Amino acid sequence: MAFRSADVEWQGSVQSGHGHIKLASGAFEGDYSLRTRMDAGAETNPEELLASAHAGCFTMAFSMALGAAGHEPTRIHTTAQVRLSQRGGEFIIPRIDLKTEAVVPGIDAATFQEIATRAERSCPVSKALAGTEIHLEATLLEA
Repeated sequence: MAFRSADVEWQGSVQSGHGHIKLASGAFEGDYSLRTRMDAGAETNPEELLASAHAGCFTMAFSMALGAAGHEPTRIHTTAQVRLSQRGGEFIIPRIDLKTEAVVPGIDAATFQEIATRAERSCPVSKALAGTEIHLEATLLEA
């Protein structure tokens, strides 16, 4: 099976320093800092990257599960929100909200929900994040 990697370099203290993330594939590289992790900014942060990985993985798992059930999707759009909070002096990710909507001709709402739930549970990133509560909201759109 494939290995995927990223390189990260950090310079300075956590409060005033900054880092740089580069994906081994070359598809993305960008800066990050404590400021962009706690507030907004033009740089990225680990939680944003985790959100993109989770949304991408779930969307592919959902497409595969729909196709395997004989319901080829026309379009799937997923957003992931990763919550970063502090508990007992430590930072944690207590919850991730996945919100997906899809156009799937010929599928009924109950089957759509069942396949979405199964896809979330089978997504490798969801499995890797088993210690984090993950909420899924799935919306079937009209074709």
